[in-house]
Amino acid sequence: MTKYSSEIIKSMNFLSTKKNTIFLGQSVVYPGNLLYKTLKQIDKNKKIELPVFEDIQMGLSLGMSINGIYPITCYPRFDFLILAMNQLVNHADKLKIITLEQYLPKMIIRVLVGAKKPLDGGEQHTQNYVKTIKKMFKTIKVYDLKNEKLIYKSYKEAFENKKINLMVEYSENY
Repeated sequence: MTKYSSEIIKSMNFLSTKKNTIFLGQSVVYPGNLLYKTLKQIDKNKKIELPVFEDIQMGLSLGMSINGIYPITCYPRFDFLILAMNQLVNHADKLKIITLEQYLPKMIIRVLVGAKKPLDGGEQHTQNYVKTIKKMFKTIKVYDLKNEKLIYKSYKEAFENKKINLMVEYSENY
């Protein structure tokens, strides 16, 4: 296990101790991608396995957040998060603004930049949209977790800042 993986697992374990957190997405309960390995130690009652429906997943996460649940919503590839951009950019990012701060959603969105080594996952699974997506957001904070030294501190800060946070992880570092 790499230091990078260890820091991700440490961060997920920290988040799992918080009262209202729930982990949702693909391969959070059942194996299938790297996210699963980072959540193996977490109680199944804190996890919801979802099918491949990224836009609905983001809407579900936002709805949970509005209702007092703190979702950690997991997307195994940045390329797949694009399917949730309507909910993410037009709703999650703007809710605080359009409701005049009546709703202050809090959540963590985990997304992985797919690996190109040792096996290249191809153009549809390995893109990094950090620079582009930062320009689209008004309220969502983006953490670019290239270095393992940033991981635990960033996840802790993200949980405590009471915002929507996009955490970009790198599969090649696992």
